[in-house]
Amino acid sequence: MSDTDEEQDKEQDKEQPVLASALSQKERETIAKLPYEQARDQLIQAVQALEAGGLDLDASMRQWEIGEALAKRAQELLGQVRAKLDAAQQEQASAGAQAGTQSNLDA
Repeated sequence: MSDTDEEQDKEQDKEQPVLASALSQKERETIAKLPYEQARDQLIQAVQALEAGGLDLDASMRQWEIGEALAKRAQELLGQVRAKLDAAQQEQASAGAQAGTQSNLDA
């Protein structure tokens, strides 16, 4: 990519409007603190509201953003649980490999 192409891309990026979020910072912070079950349940409600239809464009976009934020929170929490499980399995495998060995008996 030439310098001219890069400059044109930067100019196009500047021209594209940044979409305003329908969620306030406080709403995002609230979602970021939800436990998994609550995030999941609220995500189900957001999806059901979208699937039911009848919402105007603004309300649909708001439900979509809520759903995205809730899905992100749920995935984040599941990732944390997965990391803990992986660490516990690794620790268990390491302990199992040491079980009954001379180095284990010397301790």
